[in-house]
Amino acid sequence: MCGKLTLTDFRILDFIRRKTSCGFMDFICPKMSFLGNGGMIWFAAAAALFVSGAYRSIAYVMIGGLAVGVIICNLLLKYTVARPRPCHILPEFARIRVPKDYSFPSGHTMSSFICATIITEANFQLGMIAVAVAAMIGFSRLYLYVHFPSDVLCGAFLGTLSGVAVWHAALMPQLSFIFN
Repeated sequence: MCGKLTLTDFRILDFIRRKTSCGFMDFICPKMSFLGNGGMIWFAAAAALFVSGAYRSIAYVMIGGLAVGVIICNLLLKYTVARPRPCHILPEFARIRVPKDYSFPSGHTMSSFICATIITEANFQLGMIAVAVAAMIGFSRLYLYVHFPSDVLCGAFLGTLSGVAVWHAALMPQLSFIFN
């Protein structure tokens, strides 16, 4: 990544660290981040939608979206870009155990925005709740000093784009058998 981008990222992280640090944030951010581990909250949401019956097909689309996210983020981009995390560079600011993998893009944020986008396409009101949760998970990654702001922004962008693509693929008659 370019030096100016990383410098800007560190300035934003420093601002977040100086201006938002407090006991409440120290308590809530690790929990928000934990919900994003392995897409846990989104698998739980998909399970709830599956059980509801009325939204069963949405659950399948979410699972498909999460699979797309793993391929794009974890198999392609993280190891292609190989960007160190901010906590790899300044470990004294990490607020959780330091992850060992690379930083770009934020997988927590990407998977969250994939699912939030799919939920929004299916039900706008539920989607707005999902978008708020996705944004909180993304912010928690900054607060905890495990991602750069550009990692989170790109994760949100790629997640939204992937969510839209998976949603529209699920509507294609040739692929509808997969999601129904």
